[in-house]
Amino acid sequence: MSIVYSEATREDINELIRMRIEYMIDDFGSVTDEERKGMEAQLPDYFNRKLGTELIAFVAKEGDRIVSVAYLHIIEMPANSILLNGLYADVLSVYTEPAYRGQGICTQLMKNLVEYGKRRGLGRIDLSATDAGYPIYAKVGFKDKEHRYRDMRYKF
Repeated sequence: MSIVYSEATREDINELIRMRIEYMIDDFGSVTDEERKGMEAQLPDYFNRKLGTELIAFVAKEGDRIVSVAYLHIIEMPANSILLNGLYADVLSVYTEPAYRGQGICTQLMKNLVEYGKRRGLGRIDLSATDAGYPIYAKVGFKDKEHRYRDMRYKF
């Protein structure tokens, strides 16, 4: 069977939920039953509201099964001298099932994501890379950010 690339639709929500949980397990080592239940409770409504507008899910499928995914979270802010239309995006939760890694699938998803960003008129696309993902993103054209400010966070 061959890999088909597309943007996910609402018909893909169950697969997106499965892949989100697989991503979390891969990234954090495990997911508790409570965490899984929380994600399974929140994600259907989130995807129904945001998918295709603020969240574009680029997927690679083999048959009906998603084997790789990359999310583009589109953000609008007040225009400034760098973002005249105020639009930029963050890449989130890029994940490829282990059996499909090393075949160029993620690279193609990222190329599709970047092309979408160009067509949409985004001022920039940001991402935070793992060591494993860094070479893929660099190959597609992402560069290290220059930090003029210090990243900070307030947690509740």
